[in-house]
Amino acid sequence: MFSFFKRLRGDKNAENEQAETAAPEADAARDEAPAAPRAPAAPAESKAPPAAARTFEAVEIVPPPALDATAKKSWLTRLKSGLSKTGSNIQSIFVNAKIDDDLYEELETALLMSDAGVDATEYLLETLRQKVRAERLTEAQQVKTALRQLLIDLLKPLEKSLMLGRAQPLVMMIAGVNGAGKTTSIGKLAKHLQSFDQSVLLAAGDTFRAAAREQLTIWGERNNVTVVQQESGDPAAVIFDAVNAARARGINVVMADTAGRLPTQLHLMDELKKVKRVIGKAFDGAPHEVLLVIDANTGQNALTQVKSFDDALGLTGLIVTKLDGTAKGGILAAIARQRPIPVYFIGVGEKVEDLQPFVAEEFADALLGN
Repeated sequence: MFSFFKRLRGDKNAENEQAETAAPEADAARDEAPAAPRAPAAPAESKAPPAAARTFEAVEIVPPPALDATAKKSWLTRLKSGLSKTGSNIQSIFVNAKIDDDLYEELETALLMSDAGVDATEYLLETLRQKVRAERLTEAQQVKTALRQLLIDLLKPLEKSLMLGRAQPLVMMIAGVNGAGKTTSIGKLAKHLQSFDQSVLLAAGDTFRAAAREQLTIWGERNNVTVVQQESGDPAAVIFDAVNAARARGINVVMADTAGRLPTQLHLMDELKKVKRVIGKAFDGAPHEVLLVIDANTGQNALTQVKSFDDALGLTGLIVTKLDGTAKGGILAAIARQRPIPVYFIGVGEKVEDLQPFVAEEFADALLGN
């Protein structure tokens, strides 16, 4: 699917890994996550495979992804189509326009309507005014080109590769509110990781919603991936067992699904903090990635979610879904200004290949209707 390059990180002296699963820590984790009977499909193990024999490879999922010309064109067309409302609004502003206060006012309105928010809008317009004066731009298309570059510069810090192979296993904790596309994104990402020769194990930590476990199981069967689950019980216990099972089996990546949470429900957010703590007791240093899945159609509410989940969990990356719907796209500019957490992937459809690495230049072009 994607092009990638590998760099040998060298033999890891991981003597600590054998100590990480010693009985005292396992007991402590189970005290915090005293749940239901353990799933026979994923028995908890007390020791990881000997670390001295391991050689880790760092695998970088490098944007832009290597798609053939037809697939690439299709992807960009769908991205542009998904953001067409914003793109067409901004595009029309520059048609036969004069560079005056009216132009800036129309741009301000268009950016605010795109969900860019006040902070990002004011920043872009003020910087654009300075650029126009400094470079003595006189044509509307020159101003649009300048805006494009400013938008790319703003979004560029969000463009970061997801690095695999940093630990065995690499543990990803996936969070998000119900309806954001979290479980579906996990299934798509699992398929992508397999294309990088990564073995994957899924942990059905959303024990409060039966449909979530069933949905994850379907993705597991589709990708031929083991799903550790329980009919009921503490989600931390399920994920604890999954991490230990992955260590025992030499699995490369564990992806832990968690129950949908509204950031305003503090007791539920506390449950997520507990899950994170228990993961750390199952494997020191884990989770290595804490990802939040956000629905781009929720506008400024998505920024609120990012702030709340980041404060609670310390997010390492975002997956932005449903950009093929009614999304306006400007929310990424707001995130870039107020909480610049890397956007590892964006989604524009239901197919596996519709989840692709975020590329600032491509997104800026789609947002501006280029």
